[in-house]
Amino acid sequence: MKHPEKEVRIALVGKYTQLHDAYISVVEALKHGGIPSRTTVVIRWVDSEHLTPDTVEKQLGGISGILVPGGFGSRGVDGKILAAQYARENKVPYLGLCLGMQVAIIEFARNVCGLHDAHSIELDPKTTHPVIALMPDQDEDGDIGGTLRLGSYPCVLDRQSIAYRLYGEETIHERHRHRYEVNNDYRTTLTEHGLCLSGMSPDKRIVEMIEVPDHPWYVATQAHPELKSRPNRPHPLFRGFVEAALAFGL
Repeated sequence: MKHPEKEVRIALVGKYTQLHDAYISVVEALKHGGIPSRTTVVIRWVDSEHLTPDTVEKQLGGISGILVPGGFGSRGVDGKILAAQYARENKVPYLGLCLGMQVAIIEFARNVCGLHDAHSIELDPKTTHPVIALMPDQDEDGDIGGTLRLGSYPCVLDRQSIAYRLYGEETIHERHRHRYEVNNDYRTTLTEHGLCLSGMSPDKRIVEMIEVPDHPWYVATQAHPELKSRPNRPHPLFRGFVEAALAFGL
């Protein structure tokens, strides 16, 4: 970290970008991810509220990786969806964390599967294609207290996935803090159009990680892997993301 040999520019697309400490765990994990390759990560802070089709090239052009972190609420979500689309279409390495995975699925459902109003019921309760929704055993009558999925959960990785190559093991454990999940009613549609469900709960009931196979490096997780990263033990996803961004920038 103190004697870097390379530099890489990564866009962090969120709605709390005026207060950088709101994403301090993600920022530190990115720093850790650069240590094995002696790389300094330079962050371009992109306010998702101001990311539009007219500004996307100016704000995301010239960077080597796009990261969309977690968050709650609808403010700035359209910009996050646009960032996921830009990364997918332009083959820019993408790492989605929690909501960053959900917006990636929304974008894929809309622009690849043709479900043009696909959304999360958290953000648009009236959507006709709720690709992100509450699980059947959660309360759907409006009382969502106590329905967050909190703490460490196991995940079984597809052996053909980027995630498996990075972790080096099939069953992993990551920390969670979220309420909504991938709607299983849409799993077949998503996979038939090419999305890889690269990480699943052991009972195969919950989608934990996704990848876009025809992309150099497009990985998203429902978890918060940044919380397990350490300077002497960079998290595999962040290490792989930084390495992919380096390769993209060459």
